[in-house]
Amino acid sequence: MQASAHRFRDVEHHPLLNESDGFNSSPSEAELADRPWFIRDGCGMVCAVITWMLVFYADFVVTFVMLLPSRDFWYSVINGTMFNCLAVLALTSHLRTMLTDPGAVPKGNATKEYMESLQLKPGEVIYKCPKCCSIKPERAHHCSICKRCIRKMDHHCPWVNNCVGEKNQRFFVLFTMYIALISLHALVLCGLQLFTCVRGQWTSCSSFSPPVTVILMIFLCLEGLLFLTFTAVMFATQIHSICNDETEIERLKSEKPTWERRLRWDGMRSVFGGQPSFLWINPFAGLQIRRFLRARKGGTEFSV
Repeated sequence: MQASAHRFRDVEHHPLLNESDGFNSSPSEAELADRPWFIRDGCGMVCAVITWMLVFYADFVVTFVMLLPSRDFWYSVINGTMFNCLAVLALTSHLRTMLTDPGAVPKGNATKEYMESLQLKPGEVIYKCPKCCSIKPERAHHCSICKRCIRKMDHHCPWVNNCVGEKNQRFFVLFTMYIALISLHALVLCGLQLFTCVRGQWTSCSSFSPPVTVILMIFLCLEGLLFLTFTAVMFATQIHSICNDETEIERLKSEKPTWERRLRWDGMRSVFGGQPSFLWINPFAGLQIRRFLRARKGGTEFSV
């Protein structure tokens, strides 16, 4: 299909849209940045709630079953503070992954006016997504759940109810890291608690009855093993993808890179921002409460 001296390709044969056709004009980048992002997917919302409930369950068992009954004051304070800090960091990372625009391409921007503004060279090929009628940037893929094209889409994760893409991959990496750390910490505490209870009296090592204590600790151990395995593998996979500048979709499709790859530290800096520092592992970095509240006053836009 020829248009404006350049080639226009898509999966289906759709004509370019006028501003008055089918879709409204695309919002500006500033308007998109001010809008909170949330995916209304039933399965994803249930998985997100389950994630929070499991973290709260682990915190309850660690705090009230293992640490508070302990006779060692500093053991309880140090481990309680460490576990709860990691839990807060994990849940904050989860929230920021879920509520951050992963890099969605504006809907319906495949208009003649927008095409002319791109100032394309003669013969240059561009692609349009027939599902959301958007000009697809390089390395963008359409998500059937988010119903948008996502820049550098890695995958859609139901546990965070969002795609992992260009703008929120950092928070997803932090989420997997902190969940793996609190899972490992919980398993270590369970082992120490079991050793203490077997060595002494079960009635004195916990404020709960021995059967209840055992059941709670067994469920925590199973949860810790499952999440430690899953999140550690995901964390390693994400770091490998970042260092090789290749998303999971690109790897599975065996796509040949048409872009200049950023390898190792260049890839890490592009995702986490700047030189290595404590800001890399801080999910609160870059959080703009005022802009979020201002957007809330104007009404929250949910992704559809």
